[in-house]
Amino acid sequence: MSAVLQSRFEQFDVEDIMRGLYGDGIIGLKDAFDRHWVQRLREDIDILFAEAQQRPGGALARGPNRYYVEVHPERIRGFVDLVTHPWVAAVCESILGPDYKIVEVGFDVPGPGAANQPWHRDFPAPEETRIGRRLNSLAFNITTVDVTEDMGPFEVAPGTQWDDLSGCEGEMFPPKSLYHRYEARAQKKMPKMGDISARSALTIHRGTANLSAKPRPVFVLGVDAPDARNAEKHDLHMTKAFFETLPSLVKKHLPCRLVDQLESIAQAHTIEGLVMGTS
Repeated sequence: MSAVLQSRFEQFDVEDIMRGLYGDGIIGLKDAFDRHWVQRLREDIDILFAEAQQRPGGALARGPNRYYVEVHPERIRGFVDLVTHPWVAAVCESILGPDYKIVEVGFDVPGPGAANQPWHRDFPAPEETRIGRRLNSLAFNITTVDVTEDMGPFEVAPGTQWDDLSGCEGEMFPPKSLYHRYEARAQKKMPKMGDISARSALTIHRGTANLSAKPRPVFVLGVDAPDARNAEKHDLHMTKAFFETLPSLVKKHLPCRLVDQLESIAQAHTIEGLVMGTS
């Protein structure tokens, strides 16, 4: 880590980071980026979403009028700004250790008419978490709009990353008989442009119904500890030319495929239980 980044890294309290992610399972930082930076991110997402809709499997359904798209890092102009942000680096190192791996770059688009999702986590809890009580992956989210109540805010049930869903559908979807537990804890998140959050994707959550006339695109960065296996569900790759432009402190966290030309991404992180949405 460079001396400048180390100096800025130290402004964030490791104890606070760990308390938040091991407690509620989600933390955030207000005004991490300026609005112009976020506007450029939105421009990139709009272009990439339009392209994804034109190719088979380019945009995965996450419910009615709700989509997920995985993208190449070099198609995001602010990629380096994001992964070198001192708060992002501090959170990754505090929870995942110094050898964390960036394994996912993508975005979600809940469009107008998107329905409530069922309560869920994004993948089954690994043994390291279920038995070892250790988090070994994180998801960072950046909204590209000022979220309002009618736009279908992200809803999360704090502290539920430790729930044992063994025997439940896909080990990801709690039965409706337990919904009262999540509804009692539920918090709707309404971030503004420039804010960033980090969460355990095991914390039970859902997207809510978008009753507005506007989409709510949100950027996603997935990061693993060395022993996590989420990279198997993604196809992160970049050109050799782009990789060579990256700072060394970024390269060390990108154990991805290097290619001469970008290839279509084979998206494997399908979540069947989200396709239909819920009431």
